[in-house]
Amino acid sequence: MYHPEKSYNDLPLLPPKVELETKQVLKQAIVATRVLAELKGRADEIPNQSMLVNAVTLQEAKDSSEIENIVTTQDNLYQAFTANTNSTDAQTKEVLRYRQALWQGYNNLTKRPLSTNTFISIVRTIKENDAGIRKTTGTKITRNGTTIYTPPEGEKTIRNLLKNLEDFIHQTNDIDDLIRLAVMHYQFEAIHPFPDGNGRTGRVLNILYLVEKGLLDAPILYLSKYIIENKNDYYKKLRGVTEKHDWEAWILFMLKGVEETAAYTLQKINAINALMEETILFAKEKLPNRVYSKELIELLFEQPYCKVKFLVDKGIAKRQTAAEYLQELEKIGILKSQKVGVENLFLNVPLFQILKD
Repeated sequence: MYHPEKSYNDLPLLPPKVELETKQVLKQAIVATRVLAELKGRADEIPNQSMLVNAVTLQEAKDSSEIENIVTTQDNLYQAFTANTNSTDAQTKEVLRYRQALWQGYNNLTKRPLSTNTFISIVRTIKENDAGIRKTTGTKITRNGTTIYTPPEGEKTIRNLLKNLEDFIHQTNDIDDLIRLAVMHYQFEAIHPFPDGNGRTGRVLNILYLVEKGLLDAPILYLSKYIIENKNDYYKKLRGVTEKHDWEAWILFMLKGVEETAAYTLQKINAINALMEETILFAKEKLPNRVYSKELIELLFEQPYCKVKFLVDKGIAKRQTAAEYLQELEKIGILKSQKVGVENLFLNVPLFQILKD
């Protein structure tokens, strides 16, 4: 029996013993799937995939961490991602570790499916420690000093619940993949397997799940934005499942989140792509022939800040010439230089504005 002050070791196993695919849920699942498929198709058309992956994963890392009150600015984040500096603040470093965990998890999908070991690997990267399954007692979720939930306790209990979650993720029955995502996300949050970092780990899993199921080819769904904008509703719907087994309201909330964030990400892709095409035409007209190349302009869209090393690493120019190229780009207003530590960084101001807005 559930009670907020008692460890929820009786958390029901998956799948839930209720009708998940109600008429309203199926209707919303169709809409969310269609928009997600459009996002996948549009992303596949972009020649420079790293542009999109860098932009979206950094933004996802920022907002997912902000949900846990780990706050940094976009400028600090992009600078820290680009520059070799020892002056990066602790908050920004933690956000960058979220991005690293997401990227590592994505690359590891080619080697093994999602599992408890994946969950542990993600949280260890995020927290930069050797954290494992919770062994201590006394973990409680509170709001305004009141305990609203006490997760399961005991390593064996937690591991059994995670094994059941693994099995559910990989079942081949006919539950819609996006409905399964909503159920998976609730269950992981309810198990709350780690001393810290559970929320961020769960949000990384959302994106990796979509990739594993083939609904996306790259980790580009920006779901944390929706959760931040609907934070109170998010926690209310989670509690609704725990306290009243109200799966329908929770699943509808998550499906709407997939729909809205897929549409938002699609809008960002179109804006970035249009800006890149516009910049290519402008640079071709304004830059000297010896400087202009399509490869150079595309490089400016892999992330908002660029530096000499990036041009050298891409084989576009040697060090001195690369510096001259970036200065020429600044002269015609495409870039703006900024000193960060001992390095000169060059900001693609219009790209930064798209990402910031």
